Amino acid sequence: MAGHGIPDLEVVDGAGLTLGIAVSRWHSDLTEQLLERATQAAKACGVEHVTVARVAGSVELPVVAQALARRHDAVVALGVVIRGDTAHFEVVCQAVTEGLTRVALDESRPVAHGVLTVDTYEQAHDRAGFPDSPEDKGWDATVAALDAVLTLRRVLRS
Repeated sequence: MAGHGIPDLEVVDGAGLTLGIAVSRWHSDLTEQLLERATQAAKACGVEHVTVARVAGSVELPVVAQALARRHDAVVALGVVIRGDTAHFEVVCQAVTEGLTRVALDESRPVAHGVLTVDTYEQAHDRAGFPDSPEDKGWDATVAALDAVLTLRRVLRS
């Protein structure tokens, strides 16, 4: 796992911030856990307004993230893409990453990439924030997005 070097972002002061979460329904046992951890992180940071929007798959995340970004301070995109036997994995991962990046830049809002792109189901489980998982990407993506909002506000004030 690539958890080494991760910044220490347990919680930030997100009081008064709004958060949109776009989550895919593919691999719902994993994405629902990512969503649970993301909403727990938002609550721990003091965010009171969270909107959740579910989409079919990860490719649909960017367009819904854009709609959420227009009405929220930050957005978290959650999904799971597991490598298969075709080039589909690379196409989906690239489309999602480029789409979410474009939304963040076009809307001037933090859009956290909480889409697990893995080779196996077990790798996704290890990153999904279950009690036995060494990583918690739903939590991490949420706190990172809220932290970015606060950073942007400081930058824009200076």
